[in-house]
Amino acid sequence: MKILLIADIHANLEALRTILEVPYDRAICLGDIVDYGPDPDKCIELLQKKNIPTIRGNHDNAVAFKVDCQCGYKYKHLSIATREYTWEILDQSQMEYLQKLPLVIREEIDGKKLFLTHASPRSIFEYIKPETTDEAIMAMLADPMEPVDAEFLVVGHSHIPMNRELGTLTIINPGSVGQPRDGDTRAGCAVFDTETGGAEFLRLDYDIDAVCAKIEERMPHADELVGILKRGY
Repeated sequence: MKILLIADIHANLEALRTILEVPYDRAICLGDIVDYGPDPDKCIELLQKKNIPTIRGNHDNAVAFKVDCQCGYKYKHLSIATREYTWEILDQSQMEYLQKLPLVIREEIDGKKLFLTHASPRSIFEYIKPETTDEAIMAMLADPMEPVDAEFLVVGHSHIPMNRELGTLTIINPGSVGQPRDGDTRAGCAVFDTETGGAEFLRLDYDIDAVCAKIEERMPHADELVGILKRGY
């Protein structure tokens, strides 16, 4: 089975539509549907229409419960400003949808066990990046929200693709659909093969100019938001 792994959409509808054209058997979203982008409502609608299981990310949590997203200082003022915009766009049913999203999804397919969460096994705010030390990750695994009884840990949050071995555990981050932060402006995702246990990482061109035009027309801090999309960080 081919599982399409997507994360960190951030209200970028054009990027999400493009990614969902990738052939797959199932799809799972690792969270952060909202903030930064112009179409949070339409992104939620598309995930619901496609019946894609979705995890609650820190930005989804911040929008849903009106709390701090605890994101990095560099972009925090943008997340706060765009959250006001997001609240104006979402209706009550969409707010309730975000509130009810789970923090963890477990899957066992073709004998492969996957533990999927937004950030780290113990927190929706904690990053696992390529440069995160083995010792730091082991500490996260020692004190998780739920026991990580799996061969594959699948996370988002950093917006940086990663495929990393840590003992018998493989850690996969598909990168970001709508807000890449690795210098590549294309939409990112990964396709996990449950037969082989391998992950194929994809980057796809999408209509970034259409997204930027909507940001400039509708949103606060438009120059900064457009700059991030056009730089890829």
